[in-house]
Amino acid sequence: MKQRILSRRDLLFKAGEGVSGLALASMLARDGLLAKEAPSSACAAPDGVTSPLAPRNPHFEPRAKAVISLFMSGGVSHVDTFDYKPELQKHHGEPLSGFGRIRVRQGFPGPLMKSPFEFKPHGQSGKLVSELFPKIGGVVDELAFVHSCQGRSNDHVVAHYEWNTGSLLMGHPSVGSWVTYGLGSENQNLPGFVVVYDQKGGPFSGPANWSSGYLPAAYQGTVFRAKGDPILDLTPPEQYVTPEQQRARLDHLAWLNQKHADERPAEAELAARIASYELAYRMQGCAPEAVDISKESAATRKLYGLDEPATAGFGKQCLLARRLVERGVRFVQLYSGALLQQNVDTWDAHSNLIENHNMHAQEVDGPIAGLITDLKQRGLLDDTLVFWHSEFGRMPISQRGLGRDHNPGAMTTFFAGAGIPGGQSIGATDDFGYRAAEQVVTYHDLHATILHLLGLDHKRLTYPFNGRNMRLTDVHGELIPQLIA
Repeated sequence: MKQRILSRRDLLFKAGEGVSGLALASMLARDGLLAKEAPSSACAAPDGVTSPLAPRNPHFEPRAKAVISLFMSGGVSHVDTFDYKPELQKHHGEPLSGFGRIRVRQGFPGPLMKSPFEFKPHGQSGKLVSELFPKIGGVVDELAFVHSCQGRSNDHVVAHYEWNTGSLLMGHPSVGSWVTYGLGSENQNLPGFVVVYDQKGGPFSGPANWSSGYLPAAYQGTVFRAKGDPILDLTPPEQYVTPEQQRARLDHLAWLNQKHADERPAEAELAARIASYELAYRMQGCAPEAVDISKESAATRKLYGLDEPATAGFGKQCLLARRLVERGVRFVQLYSGALLQQNVDTWDAHSNLIENHNMHAQEVDGPIAGLITDLKQRGLLDDTLVFWHSEFGRMPISQRGLGRDHNPGAMTTFFAGAGIPGGQSIGATDDFGYRAAEQVVTYHDLHATILHLLGLDHKRLTYPFNGRNMRLTDVHGELIPQLIA
């Protein structure tokens, strides 16, 4: 076979493969292609450029236009937050029996451990909520809890893959990528899929959580930051070229790329690269306003806890999420928990459940309640789906008397918005919270339901790869009837 010699331009394209529009903006800056100031025309795509994120029709009438995913990385204990188990109080210190061999991630199974947190009824529904979440308790009638979620892996990284991509294996597209592939974006000047992770750093498994996998690169998540400037390298430099020169260069680059694409129709990724350069350019003029929270009112700042040290970080994430969906971004994912010190900076409460969950619940309780309240006040909750979850729950037995080990067999999630009836609890775990027992819900079921609420049939949303029509839910997935009623 004839060996192919890469040209300089081919090498640059290959090196940038899989990079989001945000990173491409940085590349343009380093190449001296950014203008002093993006003109107003930067918010419009040039003639002849078709974006992969152009809006597409759903399969049927949707109830949601956008999704905000709240991912608590590290494994939240369901039996200490929203799944109250009086039998744990009654049988504290006794061995867990009747379930066969008890598998734990670390060490040996300990005895049953009651929750150290008090539960109180909230709202008209009387839902029992842990003292860890008093403000979420205040909006509990907006929430639909699913107590019977069940995964397959007790490993953090693999479990993140499960709940974000529908697969135990790395390399599959994330939920956000599938959503933007199926529906595009309502705002061509911002990414369709945005990830804002913890101000201390990224979660377990990192960018694989928001990867586009085998889908075109245009559908992968773009990272915004909660600390400092949300978008790196967005402000154009003050020298190099004029706005008109920059526009002319990009137009010429688009012409060359299109010519190359016409000659090589099999290279589908090229369209994503072209669109990424254009998106990076338009974001210079449009994104600063979207992420500028300085003009938010004092009441809004208070609602999200922006002036309190404990809540300022996640509060900013939640406020950014509202501003982004307000401007047509299709999927926003927020992470609480950073893989800096695993047992401290994430929800991974092996060694000290009380200290760990108190700290992280304080960080997110007010901002999450504020987000739901704000969305409702602005009329955005009607067509925005808010989804709270983790990668697994935790064991009802103790780990060295102070913590709890991983438990993929049971996890609580909750939904709000998109017309979902609030104040309901769906499914149940056994008396001790060890395993999902009634109406078991898998990650495939959750993904199928999320797509359905967005007007997408999970069986019809497919992408050809390696000779097979791939889908988010593989060959699985059943809709959760209470959420789509």
